Amino acid sequence: MNVPYVLVGLYATHFGEAYRMAQEAGATDMFDGMLETLPICLTHVMPSVHPVDLLVGVAAGAALKAAVYLKGKNAKKYPHGQEFGTARWGKPKDIEPYIAPKFEDNVILTKTERLMMSNRPKRANMHWSIQKRENSNC
Repeated sequence: MNVPYVLVGLYATHFGEAYRMAQEAGATDMFDGMLETLPICLTHVMPSVHPVDLLVGVAAGAALKAAVYLKGKNAKKYPHGQEFGTARWGKPKDIEPYIAPKFEDNVILTKTERLMMSNRPKRANMHWSIQKRENSNC
């Protein structure tokens, strides 16, 4: 699980090396000096083992891990501990408030389900989807 963070940390050692090389070259503007030395540092594949460069790599890997952790912890668009978008099959008790007592006032949906058209119960979820299953008797 930590392999991506280690790889980012090892790659980030090149940025520490570029900063260190810009300091050694005596660049007056450190950002411009880093931009000049960064292509040189990125030419070799192996990460730098200088202690300051390794510290930059560890900081980059830890920052990425913290960002991913905090993003996952603060996610509020899905219910925690429950599969997103869970549903269940409705039972006759669930559709009962939508059936009028008088048979003629209902619209027949299937052999066993019908829906009233005159009144609707208050505070009800009106999003219904009736689907016929292949092996049912509907």
